[in-house]
Amino acid sequence: MTGQAIPERQHTTSDNPAAGSQHELYLDAAASDAVSADVINAMIPFLTDGYGNPSSVHASGKTAARALDAARASFAADLGARPNDVIFTSGGTEADNLAIKGIALAQIRRERNTTTTSPVPPKRILISAVEHPAVAQSAQWLHDFFGFDVVRIPVDAQAHLDLDALSHEAEQGAALACIMMANNEVGTIEPVDHAVRICHAAGVPVHVDAVQAAGTIPVDFRGLDADTLAISGHKFGAPKGLGALLARSRVAIEPLMSGGGQERGVRSGTPNVAGAIALAVALREACSGMEERNTRLAASRDVLITAIRDAVPGATLTGDPTNRLPGHASFVFPNVNGEALLVDLDARGVEVSSGSACAIGRHEAPGTLLAMGLSETDAKSALRFSFREPLHDADIRRIAKALRDSMTALHVPDFAPLN
Repeated sequence: MTGQAIPERQHTTSDNPAAGSQHELYLDAAASDAVSADVINAMIPFLTDGYGNPSSVHASGKTAARALDAARASFAADLGARPNDVIFTSGGTEADNLAIKGIALAQIRRERNTTTTSPVPPKRILISAVEHPAVAQSAQWLHDFFGFDVVRIPVDAQAHLDLDALSHEAEQGAALACIMMANNEVGTIEPVDHAVRICHAAGVPVHVDAVQAAGTIPVDFRGLDADTLAISGHKFGAPKGLGALLARSRVAIEPLMSGGGQERGVRSGTPNVAGAIALAVALREACSGMEERNTRLAASRDVLITAIRDAVPGATLTGDPTNRLPGHASFVFPNVNGEALLVDLDARGVEVSSGSACAIGRHEAPGTLLAMGLSETDAKSALRFSFREPLHDADIRRIAKALRDSMTALHVPDFAPLN
């Protein structure tokens, strides 16, 4: 198989005795990706020379403002949005919080200020049962402090949203429905277009968490007709701490931070011009040649899936086997603790992840797998392999061997390594 190698970092024997002199195989791109030289180079002039505040009226400020506008326009174009849809944030978590809390609080403000008898949506938030903690905990915050009911829409064994259940709940009314575009833990691509139509038919606005999707699969904000959509830059090659919320003007959002009224008055604070440029350049790189790259990625992913199944009989692929992110393979491994397997693989120079990167250290069973019907024991045996460049055949063989060696070293019951 041809293709570029995934990012490599050299380690000496003294750095990592188990891995020897081999490079690390980084298979955690769903958690974070590298920043390219082009992105860094595009940022530098606006950190060193064009550092003016874009809200200032002098020449330096106007230069920064033009750069910010250009970045906003480029970023919007690659997401099927309009420039005035884009609200730059510090990342996907802030974007999710701003959308969910902001829309709900705007409803509360309307209720308090209304002098008419027009109906208002019930204080209910609909979320899928597999949402990221940034979404689920924002909804829970609204429950804890403002009495919103949080209704979790179930999923099937492959993590597909139950559209019939969503339709039933939407017909009861809600302030907002929250649906992810692609699942971070198992890679399933959700039927978000159908979900949006169902919710809008019932008069319920929709927030889409596209953190795992943007820069990986096509995103068409206006075509999807979502009301808000969250983006995180470090998933597609921008520095960490950068993201955006796409928001239609038809939806009211209450600001969560008070200040100078930047970003349409919704997200106050001096704009990060260099960061906006980084987002735009990284997204343009990710979207350029996406179709051809994803074809190669999916082929590489499928070879990896076969190799893992051959290396560890009984390993079970989680998520949709075909309609999944192209560089994403997730498994439940029999009779082993996922954290222990992860640590042993890391010692062998193969870096993977267990559950959501935002939940590392909690040692909890991944919520997505529990919602899919797996037992807590099985859910705790899950690992995720994610990458943004096709793997070499030699890399895939090395991954399979590392898995066999780790299973043997951990004395996994009923596991017999291949000859």
